[in-house]
Amino acid sequence: MMMDGLMDTIKAFLNGVGVFFVCYLIGYSTFLFLAVVVGASELYRTRQEILLKNIQEQNYYVPVSIIVPAHNEELTVAETVRSLLALDYNVYEIIVVDDGSKDSTAQTLIDAFGMHSIRRPIRRQVPCQPEEFLYIALDQKVPITLVRKKNGGKADALNMGINLAQFPYFICIDADSVLQRDSLREIVRPVLEDDNVVAVGGSVRPCNGVELEDGQVKRYRLPKNLLACMQVLEYDRSFLAARILFDKFNGSLIISGAFGLFKKETVIACGGYDRTTMGEDMELVVKLHEYCVSNDLPYRIRYATNAICWTQVPERLKDLCTQRRRWHIGLFQSMSRHRRLFGNLKYGAVSFVSYLYFLLYELLSPYIELFGVLTMVLAFCVDLLNVPFMILFLLIYAVFSSVLSLTAFFSRVQTIDLKISFSDGVKAVLLCLFEVTCLRFVLAFIRTTAFVGYRKKKMNWGSIERKKIQLK
Repeated sequence: MMMDGLMDTIKAFLNGVGVFFVCYLIGYSTFLFLAVVVGASELYRTRQEILLKNIQEQNYYVPVSIIVPAHNEELTVAETVRSLLALDYNVYEIIVVDDGSKDSTAQTLIDAFGMHSIRRPIRRQVPCQPEEFLYIALDQKVPITLVRKKNGGKADALNMGINLAQFPYFICIDADSVLQRDSLREIVRPVLEDDNVVAVGGSVRPCNGVELEDGQVKRYRLPKNLLACMQVLEYDRSFLAARILFDKFNGSLIISGAFGLFKKETVIACGGYDRTTMGEDMELVVKLHEYCVSNDLPYRIRYATNAICWTQVPERLKDLCTQRRRWHIGLFQSMSRHRRLFGNLKYGAVSFVSYLYFLLYELLSPYIELFGVLTMVLAFCVDLLNVPFMILFLLIYAVFSSVLSLTAFFSRVQTIDLKISFSDGVKAVLLCLFEVTCLRFVLAFIRTTAFVGYRKKKMNWGSIERKKIQLK
């Protein structure tokens, strides 16, 4: 009798869990479907406007300061600066902030561009560690400033760049990234269209396997490394498509640290980048939402799909673990510090759509998935698991996600005039199932264990293997 009561309790529990996971997966699948459909439609519409010459050409410019925080980037930083000098834009400056590198990052730049030492007062409008020396090069297309400072982390380096910036808007890019030739024109377009724009996110794409010449793609191919190749599919589905959807209702909560434009005055009013968080990019964007809404300021945070930044993605599992662990901790820090946004009518769709999505399907998803696995083990142990149905359900979900991944990938390839070989097309089709199953579970495990020992190294940049970018 007692065992019957226990089994009834377990059955009721499993039924409840089953209903929850069906609703959870339907919610995620619906969001993913909408994101890919809206994203693909937006990419196609933009492409048609370009073909029909319906996008007005700019003959005027928004002055922009480009800030490049660097830490142990001697392999890539010079090529990154050369790519910035090749941009199709007239009014900008380049500021490289060496955050106490232990390699020859600063000397590499000094030698590459013939820089000379200067003394210049720095007005500290946002907090940062003190500088050690400044170098400048004035004989290039635009001024290049190099500042070496005491190590304080990426956010601290960005704050130093803001303090040095001379122009009203600034762009932050990673030192292992390369901007496409027209990226500056594209990322400032929303600012020219709307004075209320305080931030614009660019489109970040993996450059592993890509050959660039004069700021344009000379040859596009999927990376030979399978881990990097799966990340290409992940970027197009999860990052590109989702951010286009959020852009439709001013709901973007994150602008990638690899490429984003900000209004300097507003960022300074917010206090600059938070130096105590691992996710300084998301933290700043959420803080901008909160600041503008609290002060009743009209604002927009936009996403520029054609402002393309090519960046390196990890090719070693160890490096991917380091990167994604930092991302997840940064996500937790931002959402916990700004939890007042949750369920707050004052913030509208940012609260009830964006925050809720990041809470359920980004922050808590690895723990929800772990709970689901433990529940299946329990059901199997008490002989209540319908194995054929479970396998069929997971297979349908995997195929559905794979189709959406391929739709996002091929939509992006076609709308920015990239040509891929037949073998790369086959490779994408074959790998998409592995990406939504194997890689997803690996990333879920990484995020589940993200908080193990993070306090000891929470202000470190992290060490990821770099390779020289293929520029010609």
